[in-house]
Amino acid sequence: MSAAKKEAAPKAEKVEKAAKAPKAKAASTKGKKVVDIKDAPAKVASQEKLIAVLLAPHITEKTSLAMQNTNTYSFRVRRDATKPDVKAAVELMFGVKVAKVAVVNETGKSRRFGKLQGRTQDIKKAYVRLAPGQTIDYEAKLKA
Repeated sequence: MSAAKKEAAPKAEKVEKAAKAPKAKAASTKGKKVVDIKDAPAKVASQEKLIAVLLAPHITEKTSLAMQNTNTYSFRVRRDATKPDVKAAVELMFGVKVAKVAVVNETGKSRRFGKLQGRTQDIKKAYVRLAPGQTIDYEAKLKA
């Protein structure tokens, strides 16, 4: 036992602290543009979130009439999407100017298959009115 205590003693010796070097003065940033590297990934992440907002175009007889008459397009969107999110997503994905956004929550319907009772999912639709002279061509986006 005494041999083990003798070996542990050198490990417990105090380590001398190194002398601290004087602090260097920070360079002046007056008149210089400072770019933070952290900003670039945030912008990319926000674009990915906006792209995920739009799920699919919602095309029915009613919406095709609205496209012709009032330049209004409809989309199925995520249930947690807000009007500003939808506006930014449409402007980002299609490169058009959005004038107005209206959002509609549709509750799911009760369905029955034999003895089984079920329910369809709730969906959220967005009606997007474009600025005059703006159009969205779905087929061109699919080909690209």
